[in-house]
Amino acid sequence: MRVTSPLAHGIALAAMTVGAILPAATAGAAPAVRHNGTGRAARVGPPPPGVTKPAVEKWLSIGEGELITLPASVVDVWTSNPDVADVYVANPRQIHLFGKGFGESTLFATDKAGNVAYAATIRVSQNSTSLDRMMKAAMPEADIHVTQVGQIAVLNGTVASPDDSAQAQRLVTSALNPGVDATQPNAALKVMVVNRLRTATPLQVNLQVKFAEVSRTFLKNIGANLQSVDGTGGFQFGVTRGRGAATQYVPGGPLGVGFTQAPPNGSQVTKGSENSTFALAGKLLGLDLLGAIDAGETMGQVTTLANPNLTALSGETGTFLAGGEIPIPLAQALGTTSVEYKQFGVSLAYTPTVLSDGRISLRVRPEVSQLDYANAITISGGRVPALTTRRAETTVELGSGQSFMIAGLMQNMHNNNFDKTPGLGSVPVLGALFRSNAFQHNETELVIVITPYLVKPVNGNDIRLPTDGYRAPGDMERLLLGSVDEGQRGLGRPKPVMQVAPAGTGAAPAIGAAGDVPVLPVPNLDTGTPAAVDRKAAKPADRRPAAAAPGFSVN
Repeated sequence: MRVTSPLAHGIALAAMTVGAILPAATAGAAPAVRHNGTGRAARVGPPPPGVTKPAVEKWLSIGEGELITLPASVVDVWTSNPDVADVYVANPRQIHLFGKGFGESTLFATDKAGNVAYAATIRVSQNSTSLDRMMKAAMPEADIHVTQVGQIAVLNGTVASPDDSAQAQRLVTSALNPGVDATQPNAALKVMVVNRLRTATPLQVNLQVKFAEVSRTFLKNIGANLQSVDGTGGFQFGVTRGRGAATQYVPGGPLGVGFTQAPPNGSQVTKGSENSTFALAGKLLGLDLLGAIDAGETMGQVTTLANPNLTALSGETGTFLAGGEIPIPLAQALGTTSVEYKQFGVSLAYTPTVLSDGRISLRVRPEVSQLDYANAITISGGRVPALTTRRAETTVELGSGQSFMIAGLMQNMHNNNFDKTPGLGSVPVLGALFRSNAFQHNETELVIVITPYLVKPVNGNDIRLPTDGYRAPGDMERLLLGSVDEGQRGLGRPKPVMQVAPAGTGAAPAIGAAGDVPVLPVPNLDTGTPAAVDRKAAKPADRRPAAAAPGFSVN
C-alpha cells in the first residue's frame, strides 16, 4: 500500500505494507520515499486515474481525529491538502484521519484494480463542539449552533431577543479571534462571524407619524370703480379697477340707484363683480354717477394634523392609505380614452428592521396630498384637479419610543400687484380712481415627526374602540329630543372572556375535548340613560385570574 500527496506530504505506512507494494509501484514512475518523523515511510506520487468527485462530507475540528473503516482493502491513499487534513494508514482496511488547520481537503482511497473504495471532502474548522458548549453555558435558554468553514463562522439558532443575538456574536467573535479587540470597527479578525440567529418571537414595530401643518393667508385689495347710471340715452362711461371680472350692472341692487326710465338695449355700463366696501351715488354735471371704493381684506388659517398609525413585522413592509383615488383620463390612439387612478390622502409606507440593543432601523415614506381645484386642467372634456402634496422619504435609526423629526417646511411668500391705467393712474389724488393694488401674504409651517414602538399582542378585552358604548337612538328620541348618539360613556362593549375553572377543583380542566360553542355578545338595548359606570368598580371585588378553560362566556 502507498500514501500519496501532491505536496510531498504523505502519511506513514507500516513497514510490511511498504514492502508489499514496492513491486507494484515500480511499474510506473518510481515515487520518492521519505520519512515523516513517525518512523514509517510515506510515498509521494500522482493521484488515482479518472475523474471522481467525493459524495461524502466530513467535518473535523483542529486536533480532532477519526478512524475510518473502509469497505475493502486499499493500496493507495491520496489527500489533496495535507496541511488541512492528514491521514495515517494502520492497515489496508482502516485509515486514521485528523484535522491540522483551517480549510478544506479531499481524500481518495483506491484498491489494487484502481477502483475508488472511499472518497470524501474534509472540512476542518475550530472546535465547534466546544463553542456550542460555551454558548450553552452562557445562554442556557438559547439554542445556538456554530458552524465554521475556513475563515467564516456562521451562527444559527434561536434566541429570545436582539440583545441576546448581539451578545452571542460578540462571544463567538472573541473566542475565534483571541488577542483581538473585536469591538473596534477596523479590527483585524482572523475569523469573520456571520449572525443568522432569529428571535423566538417575531418582533413587531408600531409606527406613529404626525403631520402638523399650519397655513396662514392674508389678502388685501384696494381699487376704485366709477360709472354712469344714466339711462336716458345720453353719454355713458365707466371705469372699473376693482377685483374680479366685469358683470352686467343691475339697478336696484345693493348699490344701485335705479333708472328714471327703461334704458335701451346695449346702453348699460358694467361694473366689478366683487362687492365694494364703500360707495357713493349722486348727480354731477347732469349725469347720474355711482362711485365705489374697493377696499377689502381677507384672512384665513388652515390647520392640518394627520396621525397615521401602522404595525408591521420586522423586515416586512407595511402600507397605509386614508383617502381615495381620482380618475385621470388619458388620450390613446384612434381617439380612444383610458382611465388611470391616482391616490390621494394620507399615506404611509415603511420597512422596520429591529437591530441589536433594541434599536430600530426605519425606511419610511409618509405623504399627505389634497385635491387642488384651483390648478385643475381639462382633459378629454373632463376637469381633473391637481394634487397638493407633502412627502418625505428617508432612512433613520432610533430606539423604541424615541421621536425624530424627519422633515420640516417653513415657507413665507409675499406677492404685491399694482395695476393702473397708463397716464391717468399716475395723476396725484385723482389717479387713485384709475389704479388698484392687491397684496397677498402666505405663511406655511410643516413638521413631520415619527415615533416607532416595539409592540407585543395584548388582551383584546383591554382594547377600547371608538364605537364602545354606542347605541342608535329610537324614533321618538330622534324626533322629540333630536338625539343622534345614545352612547353611554364608561360602559364599553360586551366582550368574550375565558371560562372560570369550577370552584374547589384547584386544577385546570383537562385539555382535549372541545368546550361549549362561544356565545355571541348581546348588545345592551336599555333605553335609559344611566350615569357613567366605572368599569373597574363594576367588576366583583373577589374576581381573580383563574385557570383557562375551553370555551367562552360573556361578561
